[in-house]
Amino acid sequence: MGSPAPRTGAGAPRPGVPEPRTGGPAAGTGDRAPRPGGPAPRPGPAPRAVPATRRRLAWLLAGTLILLLAVLLSLAVGSRQVAPGEVFSALLHGGTSDDAQVVRAFRVPRTVLGVLAGAALALAGTVMQGVTRNPIAEPGVLGVSQGASVGVVCAIAFAGAHSLTGYVWFAFAGAGLASAGVYAVASSGRGGASPVRLALAGAAMNALLASVTSGIVTTNARALDEFRYWQVGSLNGRGSEIIGQIWPFLLAGALLVLAMARGLDALALGDDAAKNLGHHVGLLRVLGALGATVLTGAAVAAVGPIAFTGLAVPHIARALVGTAHRWVLPLAALLGPAMILLSDVVGRVLFPPSEVPVAVMTALIGVPFLIVLVRRKGAVSA
Repeated sequence: MGSPAPRTGAGAPRPGVPEPRTGGPAAGTGDRAPRPGGPAPRPGPAPRAVPATRRRLAWLLAGTLILLLAVLLSLAVGSRQVAPGEVFSALLHGGTSDDAQVVRAFRVPRTVLGVLAGAALALAGTVMQGVTRNPIAEPGVLGVSQGASVGVVCAIAFAGAHSLTGYVWFAFAGAGLASAGVYAVASSGRGGASPVRLALAGAAMNALLASVTSGIVTTNARALDEFRYWQVGSLNGRGSEIIGQIWPFLLAGALLVLAMARGLDALALGDDAAKNLGHHVGLLRVLGALGATVLTGAAVAAVGPIAFTGLAVPHIARALVGTAHRWVLPLAALLGPAMILLSDVVGRVLFPPSEVPVAVMTALIGVPFLIVLVRRKGAVSA
């Protein structure tokens, strides 16, 4: 028999070009077909979600360590220096020495109050920036701080209150009424309480309440003297009884805010996107404003108005762990107390034996840090 006739047409191989093998791996893979019983192919590269999660967990751990260091410094450093070993001995075993009395009677309440107030202001600032979608929003944007100021002034001038424990409830009531008034004004008319309306109503309420406060203190010298002690914003002179008055409100506000993490992420996408994701935008704003009011009102009533913490800490947290609020809120709750305590420690040793109030030190220390952060990375939007 003769040789078979060569194929012709489109399927014919070109001269000098070998025919492709069939039954092998897909073309272009460059891999050999796995043999039966041989090793499994190597998996591809791991997704980037795992490294991102590890990085965020690492920042949470770092924030915890920073807070623990700030607590130790707050207990050990001041006009009377106490060795760390004496601090631990006083906390764990008590004692009657002068150092033990200073730590337990004065510095422990001061430190605990700083932790509570710092966490409250940082969480409130994070929520307000998320609810209003305003990167410069802070806890006083709804008139909470000025409302507390009016409550304190009225308690001193008209109710005969002359101690921190006496007018803490007036401050808290004033903060709540001011916030309710801001939301009532912002929600009237078409469109409801939009972020722009909340900001404008808060600015108007702040101006009104500041005028009321100034009018009372300028006509009542005794009220002015006592009000200045509260308005300066300090952890000094606050006892453990104030902690017992405010911690239930701080716990309730913190739980409410932490439960809103997914809702705040949805609001960051815009109202329409949040609605499409199944969230009730109006309810989210009401709950966010309520949580921020409870947190800020309790903190301001206890330690006075402390600015900048609620503004700067959320931006620092977002720069470290991104914009997801399930990470931003816990990190802010760690960095806020650390900022308050470290500022308080610096204020104690700057001009001994006098002390610089913590509200002054938070601005002096925090503003340059925030400026550097913004210049390097830019402000991270809520």
